[in-house]
Amino acid sequence: MAFSTKSTGGPMADINITPLIDVMLVLLIIFMVTAPIPLEKIKIDLPQPNPDQTPPTNPPEPINLKIDQSGAFYWNDTPVDELGLKAQLAVIAQQSNQPEIQIKAADATAYQYVATVLADAKQYNLTKIGFADNGQ
Repeated sequence: MAFSTKSTGGPMADINITPLIDVMLVLLIIFMVTAPIPLEKIKIDLPQPNPDQTPPTNPPEPINLKIDQSGAFYWNDTPVDELGLKAQLAVIAQQSNQPEIQIKAADATAYQYVATVLADAKQYNLTKIGFADNGQ
């Protein structure tokens, strides 16, 4: 049987990339071998477990703070203004067992409203703050 090829006998227009790949692999190996290995140790302070601290037996119910697109605040589904929000945060700051504040912001809410809530919480030294999905 005879096989026929459709070549006209002219010069080939395809580039042979095999030598290019070989050179690139050799260069990759050279760079990997000559790359400096970091010899410095990086000191990281990891939190250590505290055996004296016991977890709370009855943690308080979390507080849901919703922020809508217009910047209105809802404290457990009750509308509050910014001064009322600060008053609520001050009350929580005085409690020995602080509840977690779960912030639910609408998708189109400006960041300024969320930043205001976080700044107010920092002002009252509240540390239990989380972000929840707004469910939309």
